[in-house]
Amino acid sequence: MKPAHLETLISPLTGLRMRLRAVEVDESGRVKEGTLIDASERHIVPIRNYIPRFVADGDYSNSFGEQWNRYRSVQIDGENKLNLSAERFYRWTGWKKNELRGLRILEAGCGAGRFTQVMLEAGALVYSLDMSTAVDACWRTNGPHDNLCLIQGDIYHIPFKADFFDRVFCYGVLQHTPDPQQAFLSLVKFLRPGGKIAIDCYIKSKLLTRWTSKYLWRPITTRLSPQTLFKIVEWYVPKWLPIDTRLAGIRWIGHRLVGVVPCWNYTGMLPLSPEQLKQWAILDTFDALGPKYDKPQTCADVFSWFKQAGLADVQVGRGSNGIVGNASRP
Repeated sequence: MKPAHLETLISPLTGLRMRLRAVEVDESGRVKEGTLIDASERHIVPIRNYIPRFVADGDYSNSFGEQWNRYRSVQIDGENKLNLSAERFYRWTGWKKNELRGLRILEAGCGAGRFTQVMLEAGALVYSLDMSTAVDACWRTNGPHDNLCLIQGDIYHIPFKADFFDRVFCYGVLQHTPDPQQAFLSLVKFLRPGGKIAIDCYIKSKLLTRWTSKYLWRPITTRLSPQTLFKIVEWYVPKWLPIDTRLAGIRWIGHRLVGVVPCWNYTGMLPLSPEQLKQWAILDTFDALGPKYDKPQTCADVFSWFKQAGLADVQVGRGSNGIVGNASRP
């Protein structure tokens, strides 16, 4: 972490600027270990492995730390030689690559850094936050980078000053928080006037499909430790994947049959090799069954969030992983 990045941090507890203490720097001058402390000396934050840790490990986001550190490279464009993350990012945000250079972007929920990489490649100044130890996976993907400020922190208590960012980006996160509406509203105050925000979330559905079958199983799977659930998913998904593919091909009822056993099978949907299909299926099946919270929304729900926040140019509709929302701050 560059010292200049650390100087932008604000204590969400006291509202005071954080300063460095007891610093260990590497040969390039980046802060590897140390302590941040606010002016009142009431809020002390450790820096470990280049990352300020505003939250302790062990919370509702534990499953994400487990999955992204195990399967860090699966969805990273720069490592899988695909362009799926960039395509999804630019298609659904509506942002243009050539307009992002030099902009400050808050990324709420970075995971292993698939979208972090896209924004860094566009020349943006990316401030990425995740509550889980997925930040360590993101660092392995994207660090060290002069334009990256990586924080382990809480979406409800973001350690930056208001009106600081030109863009706010939050994909794959809101449905996994205790209160998705409040999580969304907590982001808006960090967006400068004239700035843009882009979010997505799962959509509510009463139909039994491949993508909704998880709700039959989650009352059981969320009681398991992430390690135990991963062992189960890694055992059955590779065996079930070819069966699931055959079931999906049955006319009229195939889309119902694949709703019985959760298996995130992208055969015929994404340009993945057989090995990639297996890895993506394991990763996303775990992602569906493991998180403590999974709170899908309706388009009307999400639209009301944007209006409550007083945003302009609101566009909410189907897309990405369910619902996408884009707007600007007046």
